[in-house]
Formats: sequence, structure tokens, C-alpha cells
Amino acid sequence: MDRSKFLRTTGTLLPFSLLSRKALFAANNISLSSSSPDTPSIVPPYLKPGDCIGITSPSGHIRYKELLPCIFQLKSWGLTYKTGHTIGLKDGTFGGTDIQRAADFQQMIDDPSIKAILCARGGYGAVRIIDRIDFSGLVKNPKWIIGFSDATVFHCHIARNYNMASLHSKMCNSFPDHWDKATEQQKATIDSIRHALMHTRKMRYQSIVNPMNRTGRAEGELIGGNMRTIENLSGTQSALNAAGKILFLEETHEYLYNMDRMLWNLSRTGALKHLKALIIGAMIRTPQRNPSDELNKSIYELVMEKVKDYSFPVTFDFPVGHIVENYALKCGVPHRLDVTTVGTTLTES
Repeated sequence: MDRSKFLRTTGTLLPFSLLSRKALFAANNISLSSSSPDTPSIVPPYLKPGDCIGITSPSGHIRYKELLPCIFQLKSWGLTYKTGHTIGLKDGTFGGTDIQRAADFQQMIDDPSIKAILCARGGYGAVRIIDRIDFSGLVKNPKWIIGFSDATVFHCHIARNYNMASLHSKMCNSFPDHWDKATEQQKATIDSIRHALMHTRKMRYQSIVNPMNRTGRAEGELIGGNMRTIENLSGTQSALNAAGKILFLEETHEYLYNMDRMLWNLSRTGALKHLKALIIGAMIRTPQRNPSDELNKSIYELVMEKVKDYSFPVTFDFPVGHIVENYALKCGVPHRLDVTTVGTTLTES
């Protein structure tokens, strides 16, 4: 295909009624989560050996050779793959122009042979194309959208507008170059993607005690992602809807005052008001050049300041974010969170 002849794909999707959704997904043997009887989330079919994963670059650019470690693992899981036309393209920091990236993503949504879409890498760019994409094909044939960081745009948009589960996980550029030399921690995080996509077991993660944790138990659908991206989506048709959910957040390379500003956005927009629980993953801050300009509070204190009027459980240092211990989390799927004096456990319901 001539990459210079990508066409902009547009379309309007009218919302399905709950009844029509149930009928459509029942007819196609697609499961619904049961955390909310009124508006259950749509869970795309889990993958099986022989299924195909599409790999595309809706954000930053990536070279084909950088996909090879990921492709090796997909094959070892018995899966096949298709690479999109954006792989290898470069337009500034992006994996091709906006039109090219949107068209590539659209093609993968509309291709019935592709059962899941893996974002090749993060960076920036998804928000520039989200309104160009017609998701009606995804509604008719649900498939897992996979990625984290900038892919938070897709997780939030799909959850809010189409009530569909997606997978927050590492992307192609996070797979270890040499599997036999990878640490057990690296292998476990990559294996968590396989377990999540192929439903070989229910997901269960633990984290150590943090003295700032607020103990308790909560049950609800999991939702979240990169905090800066969530802030940028506020007030748009892709805005995070966390009411009645377990919210997880992660951030990297931000000044502490910027993280505080993001937390205030969540607080002032009411995103924290009706949570079932709050999970704080890796929060990697950029130190101020002048130490005297640094805030005199820790990220733990800044978070607890925003949730002091609520009673839901809060846990810190959870293994998700821009770190090696970035485990796959099923957004839109019911989970139970147990925060105790001896540790935290997140279990898929």
C-alpha cells in the first residue's frame, strides 16, 4: 500500500441502548462484566492460539527491528501478528502524520482478523487522532486495546463512550531484547500480558506495606492510567469517568508541583468524590534545579491531602507505571482491592 495515500477516515457512532448492546454481544458470545447491573462493561473475547494481534504506532515513532523482541514473545504464545503501516514511519516525534496514524488504527479496528491492537510505544500523539477514529467497528467486534502512558487516551475514551474493557500494560518497546537474559521481574511483567489477554488465570497482584496506606476493602471496576494524560482529557468527551470505580494512577518525569496540580484537577473536577478505592503506582518526579523551589511535602502527603474527606482505601507504590514492575491491568474489569496492615492485594473478581 502506498503510505502517502492514507485517507482520513471519519464517522459518527450513535450510542447503543443497553438492551441492544446486550443482544449484540450475546449473539456474538461476548461477555459482560457484572460489577454494575445497569451498565456492565463489555469484555472483548480473550485470545486463543492462532489469533492475530495488530501492532501500530498511534503515538511516537518506532522502527520495525525494535518490535522483534515483542514479536518473538507473541509467537511463543502461539499468536500471530500484523504490523501496521505506521511502523517505521516518522513525522517529527510521531509515527507518521496524524492522518496516517489514524488510518492505521482505523484499519486495525475494522480488520476482523485482528483480535487485539497493541500500541507499539507511548510518547505523545494519541489525543491528536482520537476524534478522527470511527469506533463503530470496535463496538460490533470488540477487541483488546493494549498499552499504557499515552495509550491512556484510548483507555479513557473507550471506557467512557463505549463502556468497553481494555488492557493497561507494557508495549513493544518494553519487551526485553534477550529473553534468556531478562530478569525474573521482567519476565513476570511480560507474562502478565499473556495471562491477561489469553485469560489463562485471573490476575492477582501484591505490593508491600507503605505507612501512608489507608486500609480497607473495595470492589469495583478498575480504571486509570497516566495522570497527566487524564488531566489533559478533563472536560472532553474522553474524560475519565471514575465514579464507583477503583482508580489507579501513575506518572513520570514531572516536577512535584505539577503532580500536585494534576491531583487538584482530579479533586476539583469531582473525580475522587465517588471512588471505591485509589491505587497510586510509580510517581517518578523530576527534581527541581533549585532545591529551595521544591514543595515541602511528599507525593504521599499530597495525595492524602486530596482524599482526607473520603473514607475509601488508598494504597501506594503499586507495581504499575514507567518502571520495570509494570504489570498488566484490565481496565473496565471488576477487581477487589484489599489494603491491610501487612500489604496490598488486587484480585480480579
